[in-house]
Amino acid sequence: MRALRSVILFSSLIGVTLITSCERNGDFLVFSVQNDVDLGETIAEQIAEDPSFDILSPQQYPVSYAYVQSMMDEILESEEVTYKEDFSWKINIINDPSNGPVLNAFATPGGQIYVHTGLIYFLDKEDDLAGVLSQEIAHADQRHVSTKLQREYGISLLLNVISGSETSSLERIVSQIAGSGSILPYSRDAEAEADEYSVRYLASTQYACNGAADFFEKLLRNEEQFQPEYLNTHPSPENRVEDINAFALSLGCDTTIDDNSALRYVNFRNSLP
Repeated sequence: MRALRSVILFSSLIGVTLITSCERNGDFLVFSVQNDVDLGETIAEQIAEDPSFDILSPQQYPVSYAYVQSMMDEILESEEVTYKEDFSWKINIINDPSNGPVLNAFATPGGQIYVHTGLIYFLDKEDDLAGVLSQEIAHADQRHVSTKLQREYGISLLLNVISGSETSSLERIVSQIAGSGSILPYSRDAEAEADEYSVRYLASTQYACNGAADFFEKLLRNEEQFQPEYLNTHPSPENRVEDINAFALSLGCDTTIDDNSALRYVNFRNSLP
């Protein structure tokens, strides 16, 4: 089956989809949209089989998943989401180990979104989580993940990863996407674009359109504990707060917080292990 999928993928690369590929941050993106979906599913399969990732089961935590899925569905209703009908858009919650929380969320190509319980517990209200999720949706939808993987590995190797003939490279890709991102960090332009699109996506939702800014503001308040590691792979949180708020102001979108946002979020956190 994987061999057949490899043939199909190769055919798609030499077809029309190759010509219609997009350019991101100076890189000509040869990967097709379907390549994104297939690579994302391959990465998701690897994560599911890796015992170091404790993915919470939707069957065991239906309330938790209903909450985050409803949030993501509302964000994806935005007309600004380019690949809302093309990508998988699946949400996964990773239960952090007992030796400490992981302040992380990440996206694969094709819309597989992962969020750690450590990050969920770090945030204070649902608008904050909506801001973080919208950023990860942006990284997938604006194809930042595909761009950096293509730059690092090249098309041929990535196709081999999808076909199952490059397992060692697949493990490395998973480590880079799901870990600190120190080897394959997003460019500052990509991070800025994700921040901007997070505002655009949230502008048509019930959530504050500058929700992502609250995450960075809390990082600043907890500078000694979290910032040194975070700043290894991300632009300054202070600058991002300013830029997100300025862009929200320029759009004129709603930045008010519902009075029950924090209470609903606490109830969600209480549904987790």
